[in-house]
Amino acid sequence: MEKVILIGAGGHSKVIQDSLNQMRDLELYAILDDAFRQTIEKDGIMYAPTDFLNTINRSDYKFCLAIGSNSVRKKLFGTLNIPLTRYLSVIHPHATISPSARIGHGTVVMAGVVINADATIGNHCIINTGSVVEHDNRVGDFAHISPNATLAGSVAVLEGAHVGAGATVIQGMRIGSWSTIGAGAVVVKNVESNVIAAGVPAQVIKRNETMNEMSGLDEARS
Repeated sequence: MEKVILIGAGGHSKVIQDSLNQMRDLELYAILDDAFRQTIEKDGIMYAPTDFLNTINRSDYKFCLAIGSNSVRKKLFGTLNIPLTRYLSVIHPHATISPSARIGHGTVVMAGVVINADATIGNHCIINTGSVVEHDNRVGDFAHISPNATLAGSVAVLEGAHVGAGATVIQGMRIGSWSTIGAGAVVVKNVESNVIAAGVPAQVIKRNETMNEMSGLDEARS
């Protein structure tokens, strides 16, 4: 049984913990967050600040960045010095995933998700509860597909993009890197990078050149 360390203790972490509890070959060993001022043990789980990593042999554990913010996940991946191959993909047993789909390291797939044939999911993504990723999709690293969002066939979602809850992206569309699609939006044309698009059909409502892979580093880690 592999021991798992989660980095992040907010709401997103709670959902990942529930998934781990249903995966019999994994054991939650520790939850790290700088909101913790000291190391304590409760019910067999360690709770500690992130510098706890300096006290362990990292090759003995699997890790998951249990943080909802795409930009913060990328920042932490770049600073924690944990090899990509040590990051665990947490896949809820009630997700439906095609044998031909590919899922990267550190990605979390929640309950009720459907990932269909030849879809490719990058590293450190969140494929959230009840979302649908159809055939031949390409979802880039650090992206987030929110609950009940639907990506039709052959959609490309680039690095760090966020597709909001209940949004629909029709077949063949491209969502640019670090862009956000608002909840309930319907995307019927390509969306450029670093923008927010919302509505039915989705339209760009904000352009912000600071919305890139280093943006939002002071956002809450949950």
